[in-house]
Amino acid sequence: MPRRHLRMTGAADCSLGAALRALRTELDLPDAFPPEVLAEAAEGARAPDLSAHEDATDLPFLTIDPPASTDLDQAMHLERRPHGFRVHYAIADIAAYLRPGGALDAEAHRRATTLYFPDDRIPLHPTVLSEGAASLLPGATRPAALWRIDLDGDGRTVAADVRRALVRSRAKLDYADVQRRIDAGTAEEPLALLRDIGRLREEQELARGGISLDLPEQEIVQRDGSYGLAYRAPLPAEGWNAQLSLLTGMAAARLMADTGTGILRTLPIAPDGAVARLRRSARALRVDWPHHMPYAEVVRSLDPQKGNHAAFLLECTTLLRGAGYTAFADGELPEPAVHAAVADLYTHCTAPLRRLVDRYASELCLAATAGKEPPEWVREALPALPKEMAEGTRRAGTVERASVDLVEAALLEGRVGEIFDAYVVDLEDRDPSAGTVHLREPAIVGRIEGGTAPLPLGERLRVRLTRAGPASKAVLFAPVREETATPAREP
Repeated sequence: MPRRHLRMTGAADCSLGAALRALRTELDLPDAFPPEVLAEAAEGARAPDLSAHEDATDLPFLTIDPPASTDLDQAMHLERRPHGFRVHYAIADIAAYLRPGGALDAEAHRRATTLYFPDDRIPLHPTVLSEGAASLLPGATRPAALWRIDLDGDGRTVAADVRRALVRSRAKLDYADVQRRIDAGTAEEPLALLRDIGRLREEQELARGGISLDLPEQEIVQRDGSYGLAYRAPLPAEGWNAQLSLLTGMAAARLMADTGTGILRTLPIAPDGAVARLRRSARALRVDWPHHMPYAEVVRSLDPQKGNHAAFLLECTTLLRGAGYTAFADGELPEPAVHAAVADLYTHCTAPLRRLVDRYASELCLAATAGKEPPEWVREALPALPKEMAEGTRRAGTVERASVDLVEAALLEGRVGEIFDAYVVDLEDRDPSAGTVHLREPAIVGRIEGGTAPLPLGERLRVRLTRAGPASKAVLFAPVREETATPAREP
């Protein structure tokens, strides 16, 4: 089952809140920070180590994040150069606030990642840091790992380095506002360059065989005093912004590879059997995939507003399974070293407030640019990081799946027995009469079983809701014969 993202705004006081709080308890997740961790975070917030930071506050940085976000990891400044572009990309320097080997550091290793629920989050670091002193909030001077990446006129990287610096963001923008300004032609440089550079980087991604899957998000929306689910298609500005993060992660990976010590985000190339299965799904879903056309080009041709295309996009996530973290030292690159979806060397380095490994990637790159050996505390932690991150990623995936299942089940409570229009988006290999269906309204992706015939992959199907409600933890559907179908009531 592919991962699904769920956003929830303004719904903290609805009946879902209690069910989500209970879920946090049931999943045995990290709870409140211990007193010694909070004390160390408060001390770090009062007196960060800024001794190695240059002054770069003259650059007018801006951030682009969801409107409610306060844990701001990245800020950017884009400029046009005589023969291309320069990207300044500032990444929050959480290392300036903590002591290696201390209580705060140990707690971050225990948590590994921030965990996101639809209505809340369990942070990697205490909020006095992640949403306060270390966050790149507008109007505040903050320590950062400041990347300078020069691109040629086609968007190819020609030079990259990183240093510690003090930066100041001038504006906190959200994706919708950025998209409106760019579409209306009112965005001034450097914001207007986000589209230009983003599109060039998308072209570079296509040329190297990389792929970004822009799957629709499920979003909880308020309707007449109650709540429902709808799908939200990503804005182009979100893709352009993501390209800058990818650009930085690729530059960081290349720098670590050149110096012989680092940690990569890797993904093996999908086996021939998985690709063959995806081609069969394309035929079943009536998606045109000429034999000579690369997979990445097929994906870019899809329209997620079409039912069969949305179903195929969900199927495409099967080729992205198996990603992990791989550490290396003494010049021995891992095998595989490349991330198959990026189609290049790649690492996570742009979200240190929310992901443990990013702090270490920044330290390795800072040392490499300075021509120094990595700090001893970094080298000592490196071998254990892949396992720690694997556990943190597994926990985050569990939270995401359980949250989405619970919200769907809660919002369909009282509608058991109703009939819905759906598309069959996946079949079980061992039992083609069971699988996954995708409802457009409400925006539900759920399991279907109970039929006797193979499900029609990619086809529209009338389904009956057989299980729902918070106690069930997930929805369940069954196929119905057309002559027995009656419409579902309006949500």
